[in-house]
Amino acid sequence: MNGYLFALLGAFLTLAFMFELLRRRLLREKFAVLWISVSVVVIFFSAFPRLLYRLANLVGIATPLNLVFFMALLVLLVVSVQLSAEISSLEHEAQTLAEECALLRNRLERFEDGPVVEPPPVAGPGPPGRSPS
Repeated sequence: MNGYLFALLGAFLTLAFMFELLRRRLLREKFAVLWISVSVVVIFFSAFPRLLYRLANLVGIATPLNLVFFMALLVLLVVSVQLSAEISSLEHEAQTLAEECALLRNRLERFEDGPVVEPPPVAGPGPPGRSPS
């Protein structure tokens, strides 16, 4: 099988897999956009391989495969930075939730250990000692 056909088939399978994960709501849209974009670029360069050669010559890279590896490295760098930012945000959110939970637990313990206060008796409609007529 030709390498370009193999790349084209792999890109179409990746694209179909991403849409299936989106349909089942197993992958959020913001993460799927990157993978769908990568699939579309691979489909484009697999369908028109001469453009990859021209692009490699334009940027001064002798072998188009080296350009593909460099672009893959950049994609992985972007994914790594995106996931690091997401983890940092989730870590901050988890810390905030833990602090709020600790404050609520402290408030509940103080409420349970505090003195028992009897509610005041409910007064009748008239002054004390008189019966309503």
